[in-house]
Amino acid sequence: MANILIADDSAFLRRILCASLRDMGHTVVEAADGQEALKMALDQSFDMLISDINMPILDGLDLVEKLRALPDYKNIPILILSGESSRDIKQRGKDLGITGWMVKPFNPERLMAVINKTVGLQATK
Repeated sequence: MANILIADDSAFLRRILCASLRDMGHTVVEAADGQEALKMALDQSFDMLISDINMPILDGLDLVEKLRALPDYKNIPILILSGESSRDIKQRGKDLGITGWMVKPFNPERLMAVINKTVGLQATK
């Protein structure tokens, strides 16, 4: 299965995502903000990133930009889970190479299906 990094300042959301993903057999590492996630990504390799946009210290889009500049993270799937849904922010995310975007609140079953599909597609490349 996949090694997934979750970056979100909501401990509640991280707990829900981690439990669901671990139940599906994935390894999950969690970060409370973008800076913490970036440090973790520099220390180990991840198959996928799931990130919020609005986080303290380093926001999700700046995190994506920094990760995409690293050779190991140029092509990994990145899924954004955010309350943000403005066209400009979504366009910036698309320009940075975000794989998918889901607006909070989200349907947990749909999210898990998207994650499994995305991880499965990555595994076949």
